[in-house]
Amino acid sequence: MRDFTARRTPATPDEIWLLEHPPVYTQGQAGKPEHLIAPNDIPVVPIDRGGQITYHGPGQVVAYVLVDLRRRGYGIRELVTRMEQAVIELLAAHDIVATRLAGAPGVYVGGAKIAALGLRVKHGCTYHGLAFNVDMDLRPFAAINPCGYPGMAVTDCRTLGLFLTVADAEQALAQALRGAIYQSNPA
Repeated sequence: MRDFTARRTPATPDEIWLLEHPPVYTQGQAGKPEHLIAPNDIPVVPIDRGGQITYHGPGQVVAYVLVDLRRRGYGIRELVTRMEQAVIELLAAHDIVATRLAGAPGVYVGGAKIAALGLRVKHGCTYHGLAFNVDMDLRPFAAINPCGYPGMAVTDCRTLGLFLTVADAEQALAQALRGAIYQSNPA
């Protein structure tokens, strides 16, 4: 991501990279070591995105959003809102009501986080992105204060009764993100 962003020119097309990570905690630039409350065998990797600590693992779709904000004509806060809205609308299409929480980027269902966001902007271009919990082992979240919030509940689609494969979730998320990022008037 860093290399792609460093090599970008004004003509470089935006990209969305979708993947699953092996079990790993990532600690953002603002991350505090005390948010890992129960160290275990899962590695902690410091990274250059915003935010605190989160968990990535099998059954979670991670979307790296590589967007030239100058070309889009909006800033990072609007991109975050658009990304959150993409997940909210994806879930709404399956009759799941999701919301934002003021001061806590991400998407929540019944107060439990289902999607986390962490971005970095360099030279007007973003990297890092969004983690969407599809069908995963949620137990590793108990070892951290997710996104720096003690006691924050975390959920996934399966727990909510939405049985998507990771491949189906990737396709749906990519389509939702493309629509949200490239629309001229956000929801």
